[in-house]
Amino acid sequence: MKRRPWYTGLYAQTMIGIVLGIAVGHFFPKAGVALKPLGDAFISLIQMMIGPLIFGILVQGIASMTDMKKLGRLGLKTLAYFAAVSAITLIMGMLAAQISHAGSGLSLLTGSLSAHQAAHFAVHAGTPGFDSWLLELIPQTFVGAFVHVSVLPIVLVAVLCGFAMARMGEAGKRAGEAVELATKVFFGIVRIIVRLAPIGAFGAMAFTVGAYDLASLSSLAKLVVAFYAVAILFVVLVLGIIARLSGFSLFRFLAYIKDELMIVVGTSSSETVIPDMIRKLRNLGSADSTVGLVFPMGYSFNNAGANIYMTLAVFFLAQANSVHFTFGQEMRILLVSLVASTGGAGVPGGVFVKVAAMLSVVPQIPLASLALLLGVDKLMSECRALANVIGNGVATLAVSRWEGEVDAPQLRRALRGEPNPEAGDQFSQPATTQVQEQTVIASRSTRSSG
Repeated sequence: MKRRPWYTGLYAQTMIGIVLGIAVGHFFPKAGVALKPLGDAFISLIQMMIGPLIFGILVQGIASMTDMKKLGRLGLKTLAYFAAVSAITLIMGMLAAQISHAGSGLSLLTGSLSAHQAAHFAVHAGTPGFDSWLLELIPQTFVGAFVHVSVLPIVLVAVLCGFAMARMGEAGKRAGEAVELATKVFFGIVRIIVRLAPIGAFGAMAFTVGAYDLASLSSLAKLVVAFYAVAILFVVLVLGIIARLSGFSLFRFLAYIKDELMIVVGTSSSETVIPDMIRKLRNLGSADSTVGLVFPMGYSFNNAGANIYMTLAVFFLAQANSVHFTFGQEMRILLVSLVASTGGAGVPGGVFVKVAAMLSVVPQIPLASLALLLGVDKLMSECRALANVIGNGVATLAVSRWEGEVDAPQLRRALRGEPNPEAGDQFSQPATTQVQEQTVIASRSTRSSG
């Protein structure tokens, strides 16, 4: 079978879109800014399908489970994993600020800042607590779960529906078949939308480069470098160890999801790849209930990139304002940030709101200092999104391995692109991937016959 041209692949097309976007934003800044709707439209199209997909996958998985105790066990394991990894990322962000001293020497700059720039985030900020998390979890109406900015209400509604269908006997099976059919339609819609990723990446990158004068942000370069360094260290070291203990190679996994990572870079949003990540994780052999529960929940409980950014930002602002914390204050900030790290997925400016909430327990740092971060936040958003996606993908595979849903050899074969007969839901596999797998099989047959 003839090999498909390289430029027909989504990875290559998205890369071309990013490069063209950078060029347009650099040489024609006004035109680049005007292209912002292209990126926003693509993100909105993907967000439109996130709720129905998560609902359909999770309902199918739970309704088909014969052991309801597994769901409780799965939820506890997932939350324990998220809590441990979140603590690690928050500590890494704090240590990165203390080692790099990125905020030192900026005291003159902080004195000229206006509180007006940070006022928007201050309005929405508050000391995080259980009540706010609970209100975010429970939607006001059934349909309201699908228009909520968080995935948690969708997970709650899906779990309830799955339990109800599992107890309905034959009627529940028929309802499950209807949900499965609807989910196939949703995946078909996503396959159409994802082909627009290069256009979305082009518009988003053109706007980013055209709207921000990178040269004027050189005084904050140490913060950007420190964030990227600790984020890369987290992915390679922490996630690499977790992947190794789970029986697979992190770098092989990164190669497996390279198309999704390129879309994240282009759009600066981790939500744009939720549908495709769910599909790919299912094709690796993870159960529907595990993928449907662990991966979406990670967007509320396991935002590794956002966690690193939060503590790094607070300690950076402390250094910029010549504020020195005691050990007790540092521990208090860590505890508050651990609570603040949950929820808020998908909220515009959500990370800033969390940082503002953390500053409320450190009155020595003026809230106007948040304006320091506004200029360079866009430069770090891509890295935050990448760390979030990779972290949640590794978490899903790790929990799946703990549950015994897929063995290590099977997982490694799937990551190498070999067909996995035990992984269902091949209906959701894009035609391009199917052709690639058929090409591999045909080439192997040719070699063996020769």
